[in-house]
Amino acid sequence: QVQLVESGGGLVQPGGSLRLSCAASRSIFSINAMGWYRQALGKQRELVAAITDDGRTNYADSVKGRFTISRDNAQNTVYLQMNSLKAEDTAVYYCNAVPPTVLAGVRYWGQGTQVTVSS
Repeated sequence: QVQLVESGGGLVQPGGSLRLSCAASRSIFSINAMGWYRQALGKQRELVAAITDDGRTNYADSVKGRFTISRDNAQNTVYLQMNSLKAEDTAVYYCNAVPPTVLAGVRYWGQGTQVTVSS
């Protein structure tokens, strides 16, 4: 079964922190680099952080130094620690393989988790 379940989003003030979690099915997690993507209202979905199966990471310039991606291979879980949050970080956050999982020719996504940064 293919599954991606994101959690941990919410409303936070500028400068605050959140930790997102993603439980992935083993079929997705075990053979892929994993990443966190986000989609703000009216914008395209973008990859903000990625981690290989051996722990190498890469970040978009917009989040470098503020976000940290990690993974627990035993639990098929990937995390995103977000610090010093800004209003422009407001978006729906999704986790997925890098590149994203494709099922029957269509990209598969979980439900995502909303992050809202506002005072």
